[in-house]
Amino acid sequence: MQPETSALALPIERQDVVVGSRNLPGTLYLPENPFSLVIFAHGSGSSRFSPRNRQVAETLARYGMATLLFDLLHRQEEEAQGRAKVFDIGFLAERLIDAVAWADHRWAGGKMPIGLFGASTGAAAALAAAAHLPKRVGAVVSRGGRPDLAGAALDDVLAPTLLIVGGADLETLKLNRAAELRLKGITALKIVPGATHLFSEPGAMDEVVMLAQNWFERYLTEFPD
Repeated sequence: MQPETSALALPIERQDVVVGSRNLPGTLYLPENPFSLVIFAHGSGSSRFSPRNRQVAETLARYGMATLLFDLLHRQEEEAQGRAKVFDIGFLAERLIDAVAWADHRWAGGKMPIGLFGASTGAAAALAAAAHLPKRVGAVVSRGGRPDLAGAALDDVLAPTLLIVGGADLETLKLNRAAELRLKGITALKIVPGATHLFSEPGAMDEVVMLAQNWFERYLTEFPD
């Protein structure tokens, strides 16, 4: 049964939080009595301040889902190690896994259904984390993602996965079509006509939000088996 959230946008509270054992800075959007939590993984060169991810996160929160955006790296880590860590998918997936553990502690023992939303390289990290946590991650949404960077972990993803790609983002579309064939769970590939990699065209992000909302409402209503 789907939650009755679509008829009315809910008021939300915005909280600055410190996430996980690495004390990563984050932003939590909280409606009253959320039915699930969606954790975001940003792409390379981005952060918790990504305007596109924030648009998705705030909208999902207004329809009943708590949403968490956080920096996958401390600034000192980026400065010390250059660009290496932003493409280290295993490393980034570990940060997401740690964020799930943090959320389980905050919401008392892992009773909150959890979904992951990844953009660009962050989508690969989200898929790798979902493969590692098959009984904890209930759904994954990828926006303009690089699922190929998840490597062998892609074959172990069981969570229902939605791949959203811009119709004009031809190389990414090709990579996502290949990933769709490898994913073993429920999978859908949705193409936003005319959109490029950043979905900067008028109405493109609105389509992404609608697709993500529908996917999470469908698959995050119960704790994964």
